[in-house]
Amino acid sequence: MCWSATADLTAGTVITAVGVACVARTARARRARDLPVAALPLLLGAHQLVEAAVWNSGGGCSPAATAWAVVALPLLAVWVPLGVLVAAPHGIRRRLWGPAAVGAATAAVLSYGLATRPVTAELRGHTVGYGVDVPYAPLVLAGYLSATLGALLLAGDRRLRLLGALLAVGAVVCAALWRLEFASTWCAFAAVASLLVLGWSGRPASANSVTRPA
Repeated sequence: MCWSATADLTAGTVITAVGVACVARTARARRARDLPVAALPLLLGAHQLVEAAVWNSGGGCSPAATAWAVVALPLLAVWVPLGVLVAAPHGIRRRLWGPAAVGAATAAVLSYGLATRPVTAELRGHTVGYGVDVPYAPLVLAGYLSATLGALLLAGDRRLRLLGALLAVGAVVCAALWRLEFASTWCAFAAVASLLVLGWSGRPASANSVTRPA
């Protein structure tokens, strides 16, 4: 399926609806501290809806492009590792503080970049390239991936580790195929992969957890 306003709108609507179901199932079957992870598909689905607005704006500097970047960059850098940390069994939380700290530092740098420099979007065929002037970009990208992927891969839940593995593979594929459009394509992949959270959300908290200390 080619990316376009229609594709993002359709995918975003479906994934957002699944996210609502994840939150509802988690509220019934799990603990309140699991809700940030359960809300991940909801956040990523809404993110795809924002990108539909980027398509409709024709690219360039727009509020939609800025909103897309805020969610994709600093918000996810903090949301994912902290959500996994809060949901984790006490026995393995110590090993998740590293990704959470890296995510917080990365989000601070990204937030500064977004606050002081404009965000541009360029429509490139069936993909979108975002321009964000961030200092030390390779280091910041490494921190971003370490925080988001690292937290999921170190999670105590098998389904969350599977999600982390799929996102890691997706990052390699998107970087290889769409280097200049990596952010857009990987976020779209992450939104689809986050549907795994639906299965996680309906299971008791201890069903797939490993509680051995790190």
